[in-house]
Amino acid sequence: MNISRKDFFKKSLFSLGEAVCSVTNVLNSAPEHVLSMPDSAHFVSVPHEDQTAVAYNETCLAKYSGCFACMERCEPEAIKLIHGVGIRINPRLCDGCGTCEYVCPVTPKAVRMQQRPKPVETAALHEDITP
Repeated sequence: MNISRKDFFKKSLFSLGEAVCSVTNVLNSAPEHVLSMPDSAHFVSVPHEDQTAVAYNETCLAKYSGCFACMERCEPEAIKLIHGVGIRINPRLCDGCGTCEYVCPVTPKAVRMQQRPKPVETAALHEDITP
């Protein structure tokens, strides 16, 4: 292949320019996806002892430090960030109010409320064990 240095740089810059233009056209024609955080001023948080928040880090923006809405609004401070992983929710601290799920801006929600597992009755276990 016999090509001059001048022609090589011309073709490289031309193809780079074409790529930039095509990406720009795609970005300009794409509909805007705006994440909107619901206004939590009108949300009434009511603790539910039978519910707890569960993290779904596949969709969580906090994984790479992009969103902290749930952590900022969690009054019992049950939500912690682990960079590169996402959020962790301490079920012992979670009061089940649902504020974190309400303010989560992604769809599907990265934090969802679920029924808290029922505790095992220790008295019933002791009755089965005693001779």
